[in-house]
Amino acid sequence: MTKRIFTCALLILAMSSCAFGAPFKLGGTAPLTGGAAIYGTAARNGAAIAVEEINAKGGDIQFELRYEDDTHDAEKAVNAYNALKDWGMQLSLGSVTSKPCEATAAENFSDRIFALTPSASSAAVTEGKDNVFQMCFVDPNQGTASAQYIGEKGFAKKVAVIWKNDDVYSKGVYDTFIEAAPKYGLNIVSDTTFADGNDTDFSVQLTDAKDKGAELVFLPMYYQPASLILAQAQAMGYAPKWFGIDGMDGILTMEGFDKSLAEGVMLLTPFNADAKDELTVKFVAKYKEKHGEIPNQFAADGYDCVYAYYQALTQAKANADMSAEELCTKMIEQFTTMTFNGVTGENVKWSANGEVTKDPKGMVIKNGAYVGLD
Repeated sequence: MTKRIFTCALLILAMSSCAFGAPFKLGGTAPLTGGAAIYGTAARNGAAIAVEEINAKGGDIQFELRYEDDTHDAEKAVNAYNALKDWGMQLSLGSVTSKPCEATAAENFSDRIFALTPSASSAAVTEGKDNVFQMCFVDPNQGTASAQYIGEKGFAKKVAVIWKNDDVYSKGVYDTFIEAAPKYGLNIVSDTTFADGNDTDFSVQLTDAKDKGAELVFLPMYYQPASLILAQAQAMGYAPKWFGIDGMDGILTMEGFDKSLAEGVMLLTPFNADAKDELTVKFVAKYKEKHGEIPNQFAADGYDCVYAYYQALTQAKANADMSAEELCTKMIEQFTTMTFNGVTGENVKWSANGEVTKDPKGMVIKNGAYVGLD
């Protein structure tokens, strides 16, 4: 029922803009329920704020936004994508998480519906697809950037890595982190893993890291297992430095999580909610007003996706009477040549393979909030 109410609200919002011209139908799939719902809900909320702002401007570029729940499941994501296609989707926000997006990206490519995913970071999402682009860093870049950041900041020499071996997101970051670590003076003293089914007890992994003297533990994973690792480390008296990636963003709003466990956790993310630039301040204030919390990176990426589309459609002089295939051609032309400024980065550009270029920001959790490290 909640999902239907929200969808109706988005449709009503779009219908109110019809006086200015027909809206572009913009759709995406996301985990709106289940264990990854924090990511999907945030991305949807951020996109909805951007749609509201753009539609309020009037003018030729208006949006009708619709999200379908994929519960972080690839098969359900394809079903959700097909529902959006039947609805008449002209432009896609892809899927929020990597494995579902790998599945829907194949459909985008086959159907010639351009996609810009806010946060699906697997390299396989865009590989071999000229019309699927990413707003987030790809996994290989996150691994390399994390190793470089830890090494250049001198956070540790002895490092442990705990990663999820049946998750393309975690493995993609892990592979490049391990490769880059020696270049930045990092000694990987403990390398342990887990998978679905054995992701609630991390005593073996933590004991190995502790016994081998790891000063910092790198966690390339989503926030759910990370929250358990932090709690179990405290219980066993192990207090290393912790370093995560963008999937950790959201841990502070996880229901029932003791925020004190995340005190001092560091991560790389493209978004700093504490930034003082006018664009970020405005977005954060609007998000807090509507949802009662500080937006995470996924919300910011969803917001930027819609505004990137707005810029591309404006520059292309596109109109909503164009077919998805016609718009696809125009979006490829725009995204491979334009520069975009948003809340997740300035002078953002995309390569022909859909990969984004923007600078990561170091963050640390202090007093239950994200604070910039740089």
